[in-house]
Amino acid sequence: MKSKPGTYALVLRSFKSTSTQIGRRGRLIIVPGYYIYVGSAFGPGGVQARITRHCRKKKSKHWHIDYLREHVNPVFAWYSNEPIHLEHRWAQALSEMEETLPVKGFGCTDCRCLSHLFVMKKKPSLAWFTSAIGFPIETWVFQPDS
Repeated sequence: MKSKPGTYALVLRSFKSTSTQIGRRGRLIIVPGYYIYVGSAFGPGGVQARITRHCRKKKSKHWHIDYLREHVNPVFAWYSNEPIHLEHRWAQALSEMEETLPVKGFGCTDCRCLSHLFVMKKKPSLAWFTSAIGFPIETWVFQPDS
């Protein structure tokens, strides 16, 4: 992955049920399954820097995902280095899919999207996601924490 701007979908996994406070948003009940968080990174370091930050457990909490990340593990990320913001299109596509459950209001306080976080029981596939958003993207697979 290069340090270029773009849009990403971070796929995380929870192995247990718990709940956590998500900043001022309130409590979130976390269930076992997969979580897809959609965002963009058009600042310094681009998508690589943003995803790397999301994957660190110890950091100051700035976004909703920072609170969730303490309870879920990164699996992989899908991304595009297209020079336009695609996160709203991706979030809309995910919100229309039967397999996903949007977490209303998560990660979208600055837009009109229903959510930028989606829960799935089964592991999402690249083919499934590219079919949903309508064009090819790249994948970044994470190594387990050492």
